[in-house]
Amino acid sequence: MDVDISRSRVGGRARAPPSKSYTHRAILAAGYSDGAVVADPLVSADTRATMRAVEAFGGRIERSDGDLDVTGFAGRPGVPDDVIDCANSGTTTRIVTACAALADGLTVLTGDDSLRSRPQGALLDAIAQLDGRAESTRGNGQAPLVVGGDVGGGTVSIPGDVSSQYVTALLMAGAVTADGIDIDLRTELKSAPYVDITLEVLDAFGVEATETDAGYRVPGGQRYGRDGPYPVPGDFSSMSYLLAAGAVASGDDGVVVEGAYPSAQGDSAIVDVLERMGADISWDREAGEITVRRSDLTGVEVDVGDTPDLLPTVAVLGAVADGETRVINCEHVRYKETDRVRAMATELETLGAAVTEEADALTIHGGESDLRGAAVAGHDDHRIVMSLAVAGLVAGGTTTVEGADHVDVSFPGFFDVLYDLGAEVDEHER
Repeated sequence: MDVDISRSRVGGRARAPPSKSYTHRAILAAGYSDGAVVADPLVSADTRATMRAVEAFGGRIERSDGDLDVTGFAGRPGVPDDVIDCANSGTTTRIVTACAALADGLTVLTGDDSLRSRPQGALLDAIAQLDGRAESTRGNGQAPLVVGGDVGGGTVSIPGDVSSQYVTALLMAGAVTADGIDIDLRTELKSAPYVDITLEVLDAFGVEATETDAGYRVPGGQRYGRDGPYPVPGDFSSMSYLLAAGAVASGDDGVVVEGAYPSAQGDSAIVDVLERMGADISWDREAGEITVRRSDLTGVEVDVGDTPDLLPTVAVLGAVADGETRVINCEHVRYKETDRVRAMATELETLGAAVTEEADALTIHGGESDLRGAAVAGHDDHRIVMSLAVAGLVAGGTTTVEGADHVDVSFPGFFDVLYDLGAEVDEHER
């Protein structure tokens, strides 16, 4: 599906979807338990992949009144009857890979073309350090993966600058091993707030894990469980597109984003980024509402070492702002669903922005940019698609975003929300 977006004014109230990061972790945590309810989850292409994995390991998931009623496998995943298809979900692949290392047999994991190009080698090596079996069938550290070994815990040494999801995977699995897992980080941890999310979810399910001088530790012999439903908070990664739309294209009343309650999500930093750029923005934390109005923005420097998912949003804001917006510490953003640094540089240039791409930085020269409608590729990446849609709200003429259906990964109904806010949006098949 492609989407045509014309220059528009937007305004009104919108609610961002529940957090994808929290939903993934809560579904698997419930799977590790005897059973639990995940309330108000994000049900999307990515989180459905995690649901399939939990069921493949012997759990059962039923949807009821918008909640997920999970019957878990009580810390002992069974050997799946078939290959686990993780589709396009890197989070699923990594957290499930560590779970598979607990099974007394072999699990095969694969996914789509994009996922099969993403690095998993450090996690496979960590499992091998725990005396488990973890192999890439092509010997390149990428899926398809074969994992097993009934690991009992121990100490692992891994890099921290490729993906924080390796840490999340090992912490979640380590709690139900006999000896627990100590994680020594050989390099600085990137995307650290995502591990904070993991620690928050583990605590909510009665599991202790802590940060150490060397990295992280989770004691073994623990049981997952909770008495009441686990409520999933709103997703700040998804909110960033709505807030950006309000900052660049809203009318006098602005855009009010609901469901914005404080949590461990690093991507809440989008509020600070917009404030520093000069946006008229206010956050009522108690009510969970952020209000933003169209403003004259000025370029700033943004370090996305801990917030890689914000790069596409910040890049679009930079193309509208005066002066230079420099996004730094972003080399790890090249290893997402696509190389998001290259993708944003390419597509913003197509729209008329002046961009300088470096290995670990992306500079958008707002003063030299004049956005005009054009056909741009979504790169089969939900975050690229949504950020380019925001650019289309201010570009002259009509912008066509190709492959727009990929928003289903994290924000199903995104274009319906834009339409309800007043955007001129036309969805059509190729």
